Order: sequence, then C-alpha cells, then structure tokens
Amino acid sequence: MKKQFVYWDTSAEPITTRWYLKPLMWILSAPVAAMHKLKITKTGMEGVKGPYVLLCNHNSFFDFQAVTKAIFPQNANYVVAIDAFVGFPGLKWLMQRVGCIGKRKFTNDVNLIRQSKKVIDKGNVLCIYPEARYSLVGTTAVLPESLGKMCRMMGVPVVTFMCHGNHINAPCWNQKDRGIKGLEAELKMLITADELGQLSVDEINDRIVEAFQYDDYAWQKEKGVHCKFKKRAEGLHRVLYQCPHCGTEFEMSSKGDILRCDHCGKQWKMDELGQLHALEGETEFSHIPDWYEWERANVRAEVESGRYCTGELPVRVLTLPDNTPMWLGEGTLLHDMDGFHIKGTTEDGEPFAQEHPVPSKYSCHVEFAYKQYGELLDLSTIKDTWFFSSKDTCFCLTKFALATEELYQNYRKKEGKACRPGLA
Repeated sequence: MKKQFVYWDTSAEPITTRWYLKPLMWILSAPVAAMHKLKITKTGMEGVKGPYVLLCNHNSFFDFQAVTKAIFPQNANYVVAIDAFVGFPGLKWLMQRVGCIGKRKFTNDVNLIRQSKKVIDKGNVLCIYPEARYSLVGTTAVLPESLGKMCRMMGVPVVTFMCHGNHINAPCWNQKDRGIKGLEAELKMLITADELGQLSVDEINDRIVEAFQYDDYAWQKEKGVHCKFKKRAEGLHRVLYQCPHCGTEFEMSSKGDILRCDHCGKQWKMDELGQLHALEGETEFSHIPDWYEWERANVRAEVESGRYCTGELPVRVLTLPDNTPMWLGEGTLLHDMDGFHIKGTTEDGEPFAQEHPVPSKYSCHVEFAYKQYGELLDLSTIKDTWFFSSKDTCFCLTKFALATEELYQNYRKKEGKACRPGLA
C-alpha cells in the first residue's frame, strides 16, 4: 500500500512562549551554563527589551541553552530546522509552545518573512542561527546574502550573540560533552533601529559578517583552555578527510587523541589545547581550521577545472515530510558540476527522483550522528527533506558541504554576480 505523507505546515502562526513553560526553559539552561562556567558579556544592551532580531553563531546544542540564559525572561521565537522536532511524542507540540518556528534548511521560504514580521509585531525577540548548521571546525560558516535585506525589513535593532568554546566542548563530529569550563558569550547591540534605516543592505551585511568572525580553536589556544577528554580527536577524520602528506582522500581515521592516514600511515596527535602535532616528520597543519581550508582550496580547484564529480553513489533515502522520519527507498546520488541528482525506487516499487541544481543551494546540511540514523546528508525542498546515507567510502559529508559552497560561488562568478566575502 502506497505511503500517505502528512506535510509540515510552514505557514503556521508563531506561538509566543507559554508562561508555564518558561520555568522549564530556565531549568534546562541555567544549570548547564553554570556547569560550564559560562560568562556572558552584554554590550550596548542597557534598557533593550525587544523586539529585536537576534543573530547567533552555531556550534552545538549548548548554543540554545546559552542564549536562553542570556535573554531570559524575554519572550523569544526561535527559527529551528524541522529535523530538530524529531523525537519523543509531543516534542513538536512542546517546541512550538516554547516559541520554535519550523523551517527547512537552505531553502527560500517566503512564509518565514511573514512569520518573522508577526514575531516582531508582538514585541518578541526573533532568534536566528544564520549559519543554518553546526560549524564543522569551529569557524564561521557562509551566511545568506538575504540576511541584510531581511533585517532591514524587520525595522528593529539587530543584536548578535556570539559563543566561544562551544565547538571545543562538543564538536559536531563527536558531540560528546567534554566538560569544558570557562565558555564565553557576548550579547551585543550591532545595529540600532535608527542606523538600520540609514545603512544600505550591503553595509548591513558587512557589519553582520564582521561580527560573525570567530575561531574556537584560536580562542582555545589564546585562553589556555585545556581539554582533558582522552578521546578528543575521535571523529576528527570526518572533517579532516584528506591527508596533507600523501594527498589521499577518504582514508583518514581517528582514535583517542590520534588522527591517522590509513593510506600512508602518517599520524598526528591532538594536544589539550586543540593543536595537531605530527608524530614523525613535518606538521603540515597544527591549526585544524587551516587543514580544513586547505581541503576547501583543493575542492575549489576541482570545481574551477570543471572536473568535480562524485560518480553515482548507492544511497538509502529517509524522508521527513513532517516530524516523523520514514524510509523512502534506495537509489543513487550523484554530485557534479550541475548539482545533486537523485533517483531510485520506493519501498512500494515506485520510482522517485530529485534534482538540486547549483543555483538552488549555496550550502547544504550534514549530520555526523543524527538520532539512530548515523551520518547523513540532507537536502530540502520547501515541501520535504530527504536524508541520504551510504556505506560507500566516497560518500564524504564534509566534501559535499565544501563542494556545494564552491560550486555556488563558481556559478556566481560565471554569471558575473559579485561575491561579497562571507556571503552566499
């Protein structure tokens, strides 16, 4: 029997946080902040009650707990990916009533503008994570070019909430809480309502991009924050997938505090300050983000030469029409110079297909440990989200993410469209 899907209503009215749930939000946030000795600094926020647009960087689940503590007890609505509503029965109901607005990642949803305006009109704080995914190496992810225009449309102050150390405490490639203490965050008035009307969209974007520059590994080293977690490098191969010694891709592994290339045998030790040291020979990159950007440069070269192509990879496909994941079927995924191409057959024997051309995706979302499903690439349309899993060694989430961004930037350049640094 053919499956019947119920789809998420992306036009639903935003709900102001119910008063009876505010104590629960505090209970779930304040003790965790205290455990990590979170220090929150407020700059230019004297007498600011809202409404305002709050832009936050994104490194771990603790981001939500930190921002709750920072703005409590103000009413806020949070733009949250629909996949975050997946869990126990009643989670969707609960999250909507603490103020969460469901959105599909990396899609242009006009409903969000209308919902955001309603949040502002109610006098609430509109909380947005414009990077739209956890940072892969604790540095700034690309921001949408539409952000400045949206902020200007809201007509209220723009405030930033920048956390430092959340990636060090629980990196997306191994989300085990390392118990790091001395985490920091700053709640800062970035653009007043009066300034907003005087600045161009480009100037607004420039201010936001500048405010979003961060590097958790540089912060860790500067502050002398030691990570005693014995398995601190486990999972690092998921983002550092290419060996800088021999150049081989997809043959990296990690265990304990050691990162290893299984092709040439070279090993690097991750110290308590997050720095890498080769056990033999030259240390090509001691700073993890430098290794990551080297990989990006290699992907960019593939794209600019026109040779980027994964080949057809076997995948299982999970669909998320509402907040209940369901297996759709099996098929193949190809990522090449034209974008993502998916085709396959459902469990009911029906064919399915999906195309995501380069201009439609300035970035993509990846999950290294999503619920019980493991490592997944997810691609969304306004109506649905498909998750892809594969056992193929060439199915590399980090390279998908880098290639999607580089393909989009390459497309923009070929179209003669200016690319502002930090924006897509």
